[in-house]
Amino acid sequence: MIRTFLMFLIAGLTISSCSRPSANDSAGGEMDSFISDLMDEMTIEEKIGQLNLITPGGGIPTGEAVSTNVEASIKEGKVGGIFGVTSPEKVRKAQTLAVEGSRLKIPLLFGSDVIHGYKTTFPIPLGLSFSWDMNLIEKTARVAAVEATADGLNWTFSPMVDVSRDPRWGRVAETAGEDPFLGSEIAKAMIQGYQMDDLTANTTMLATVKHFALYGAPEAGRDYNTVDMSRLRMFNEYFPPFKAAVHAGVGSVMSSFNDVDGIPATGNKWLLTEVLRNKWGFDGFVVSDYTSVNEMIAHGMGDLQAVSALALKAGLDMDMVGEGFLTTLRKSLDEGIVTDEDIDNACRRILEAKYKLGLFDNSFLYVNEALPAREILTEATRAVSRDAAARSMVLLKNNDQILPLKSEGTVALVGPLANDKNNMLGTWAVSGDPQTSVPVLEGMRNVAGNSVNIRYAKGANISDDAEFAEKVNVFGPRIVIDDRDPADLLSEAVKVAAGADVIVAVVGEASEMSGESASRSEISLPESQKLLVKELDATGKPLVLVIMSGRPLTIDEELALADAIIFTGHPGVEAGNAIADVVFGNYNPSGKLTMTFPRNVGQIPVYYSHRATGRPNPGDEFQKFRSNYLDVENSPLFPFGYGLSYTEFEYSEITLDKSSMTSEDSLTASITVTNTGDYAGEEVVQLYIHDQVRSITPPVKELKGFKKIMLESGESKTVEFVITEKELSFYNYDIDFVSEPGGFEVFIGTNSDELQTASFELIE
Repeated sequence: MIRTFLMFLIAGLTISSCSRPSANDSAGGEMDSFISDLMDEMTIEEKIGQLNLITPGGGIPTGEAVSTNVEASIKEGKVGGIFGVTSPEKVRKAQTLAVEGSRLKIPLLFGSDVIHGYKTTFPIPLGLSFSWDMNLIEKTARVAAVEATADGLNWTFSPMVDVSRDPRWGRVAETAGEDPFLGSEIAKAMIQGYQMDDLTANTTMLATVKHFALYGAPEAGRDYNTVDMSRLRMFNEYFPPFKAAVHAGVGSVMSSFNDVDGIPATGNKWLLTEVLRNKWGFDGFVVSDYTSVNEMIAHGMGDLQAVSALALKAGLDMDMVGEGFLTTLRKSLDEGIVTDEDIDNACRRILEAKYKLGLFDNSFLYVNEALPAREILTEATRAVSRDAAARSMVLLKNNDQILPLKSEGTVALVGPLANDKNNMLGTWAVSGDPQTSVPVLEGMRNVAGNSVNIRYAKGANISDDAEFAEKVNVFGPRIVIDDRDPADLLSEAVKVAAGADVIVAVVGEASEMSGESASRSEISLPESQKLLVKELDATGKPLVLVIMSGRPLTIDEELALADAIIFTGHPGVEAGNAIADVVFGNYNPSGKLTMTFPRNVGQIPVYYSHRATGRPNPGDEFQKFRSNYLDVENSPLFPFGYGLSYTEFEYSEITLDKSSMTSEDSLTASITVTNTGDYAGEEVVQLYIHDQVRSITPPVKELKGFKKIMLESGESKTVEFVITEKELSFYNYDIDFVSEPGGFEVFIGTNSDELQTASFELIE
């Protein structure tokens, strides 16, 4: 191994004697001594080399650049980590170059975008958030970590915890939606799934919380665009999931592309040092997003040398692909623009991550050629994906209890996504193979068996616009425009529907109609599909819509036409089986929306936790000189937290165990939920709080708790929420986290609009 290890061996110590702190421990003890000794032997060029993250290409890059001269750079100590290299064989080859070919034999990090599963792809993150099931979400991250580490990886660029309230922005598909409290809980669950309690285990991997910060609030919903917001909003609404991730011990943080207070996040010292490290105590390392150091040039921050120095001094530790650090920092050091301490601090953080992962003990810890066949895309992992997909689906409408379908008769299965493997995985499924996915037609036949006659017709293209399809198909065929005339496709579907008892139409977005660099100014169904839905409705047959999408859509027309609607997100590798499980009632849907659905794009941003104005509009009836629109109601199409079930749930009034509390005290709010329907089902019981009077204007309500419960038909359960000062606190005008005495409203119910109400007081 490296020279420093030889020194330990000569002294009679063995490598295994080193104490390994967990990922959230501060650097110290033997790790600190070990890294200090190692850095004493490093040249300045080797230290800068540790700050260089490269990709040799071959996977799906997130930008235009691809690293060159990879082998030579590794041998020269100019590489700290690689992403885009997978499989034990390839990882072994690259790691061997580092630990046998370089002077100090420092091992490499191997990272990848393991976003919603590895080879076993789960629902897109937005879809997973619809489950409101933290155990399930942690389980999906655990499966992803086991698969990814079996393929040689030890670092994931996940979870993405950007709060977003603009569905035009394509990357809402990768978020947990609009709410900071729920996003914080999901962040903690995913980090636990990836990292567990021992990063030196060969089934755990370093997690990366991203994108720090405010990336989810770009002007006009256009990706990479500028962001401008008050610090009050940052701390109260957009920062909490990042803070939660830091407190959960996340190993690394990725900076965002956008600017914050006029300074790009990648070079923003207030953000990366004052907030992240000094205020929150983060002790891991910060990596740039793909070439975001270089992109500060286009932001107007100077040339490559200037922006690289700016980023390093701001607190950025690793430069992804752009090689600005590698090619300019020595010059900046010689000119006094950066210091040895700046470079040493960044280098130390990278080496600490490698130490915590156990790579100095065993550089090939994550290399076992026997593991992929045993751990990746197995029956067991597929079963987890199928369960996760079913639990993530949201029932938006179900007139006359048309769902679940009976396992009899004839079903017309139509739509451009009804027999399509290419779009089941969803966006940013970098490691997944669409051809391993189960399309809806196959799943329906698997679940229904021979008792149901399922007749299929495509009915329409996802879009008839060839120019639009070309933009979407960057990573492969996602919109395939049929050789047949669209009128013929439609005619065939109507004919098939006419001979059926019920129609199930699978419509929505192709997987890459959302995701990175996939913003849309209109978020309705494409015209080809809108026409299909209208023609199917005209047959008079019962119409069930299964809508796949990476974002909320404006579907007011379709809502009026359909008898039932299931919103599935993009469900992952077991999509077809999971959809069929829900459609035929093998699983009673329990998903709840985590982003508000607007009526039209003119309402955006629309979200539940808005502040009241001085002239609020009571209800949806228009009143002059109130805050409203002339042409549409204020209320959304579907509110945050909304989701139906095949059964019915009845809520009692709220009971409070006391009418007031102090900051040292707590209060318990309880409510009884009864399943009054005919099916067993799960319900997400949601707690919201409103501060009635405070020193800055409060939101009308804020999510502060939730519990998912299972109730048999006729069963009742009492759900309790303990409210402490923490749930009543906020960042005030001076950015101090405080609570203020006064009156509070507590709401408990089935979604952010349908709630029971009670009141209490916080006293001195």
